Amino acid sequence: MEAALTDKNAAQPYFDMELFLQTTGETRLAGADRDECLSLWAQWSAKLTRASVTAEGRTYLAVWLHEDVENTIQAEWEESPSKGFRMHALAQTMTMCAVHERVPEVEDVGCAPVPPVSRALADALTEAGLPARAREGLEFARKYAVVTREPFGGGCEICALQSDCPRSGRADGSVIEFG
Repeated sequence: MEAALTDKNAAQPYFDMELFLQTTGETRLAGADRDECLSLWAQWSAKLTRASVTAEGRTYLAVWLHEDVENTIQAEWEESPSKGFRMHALAQTMTMCAVHERVPEVEDVGCAPVPPVSRALADALTEAGLPARAREGLEFARKYAVVTREPFGGGCEICALQSDCPRSGRADGSVIEFG
């Protein structure tokens, strides 16, 4: 098993309001909602983990939020779907902002290329604290998790989801045809 460098006390990533609004599909955020998001951001940053893992000679960045965050969001979603959705978008934004800090090219490309399925990578992630399994794709025990090459190794051309990505225009059902 290859070593993992884990940053469990990661610096709080910068809150990218533009990315958050894009993720929610909103154009603005009311003051009270903004204050709540900033408060959650500060709380959740303590539950954010970043790890560099090596598998099969390549290094990958893994970023994930603790299960407590998932449980908080799920409970809120059941109480208030709109607030739960906003919290869900905040968790997604936080994981991507943490990725952008370490691999800034991902922000330029617009997504984090997914590594190919590998049992060695799944084992390395599990050892680093992110339980993972190699199936048809990499499956993680955490809902808010991102794994991508570190340092940046390319965009769509190295992504394991290339043939199924709705952004590429090649995925079935990603285009509506009018007859």
